[in-house]
Amino acid sequence: MDKNIVWHNYAVEKTHRSELKGHKPVILWFTGFSGSGKSTVANALESALHQSGVHTYLLDGDNVRHGLCKDLGFSDADRVENIRRVGELSKLMVDAGLVVLTAFISPFQAERDMVRNLVGEGEFIEVFLDTPLEICEQRDPKGLYKKARAGEIKNFTGIDSDYQPPVAPEIRLNTGENSLEQSVQQLIDYLKDKNIIQ
Repeated sequence: MDKNIVWHNYAVEKTHRSELKGHKPVILWFTGFSGSGKSTVANALESALHQSGVHTYLLDGDNVRHGLCKDLGFSDADRVENIRRVGELSKLMVDAGLVVLTAFISPFQAERDMVRNLVGEGEFIEVFLDTPLEICEQRDPKGLYKKARAGEIKNFTGIDSDYQPPVAPEIRLNTGENSLEQSVQQLIDYLKDKNIIQ
């Protein structure tokens, strides 16, 4: 980093913003195969939290590729950069006092750990959508598995690109067995148990 770049400290800090909002800021990092339910569960959870007065923001893998990461492809290097950018943005949102929900395949453990290390202890909650590939492929909501199997999409996670399951996620969801309501309730129970929300 350039030695002429200096960090500025300000009077209003994360703790002040958190107190104002009445809940703790965290990142809920949803990871799993395409079709595992990341965006669906994150969206339903955000709706439930919003109704409870929790200040949230949802970052979705497809949506950020329309703007923040529109210059990136799906090579391993681009996937790493995609997660780095989202991690830095999530860190800023945590500093702003928000509950940040992120729905990204994020196939590599090293990148998920990198984001965890950007924020404080307990501020990164890894949510593993532990839904078997077979179920995700049966769902195929965007028709991507079909295209990947036909060779029309390269570097597709689970087909010709690796996915490293989380080593020790805080939360494990299986949307192949549990309903959407059960998954959301499991997440809310966790947030309450950890005194992140009331």
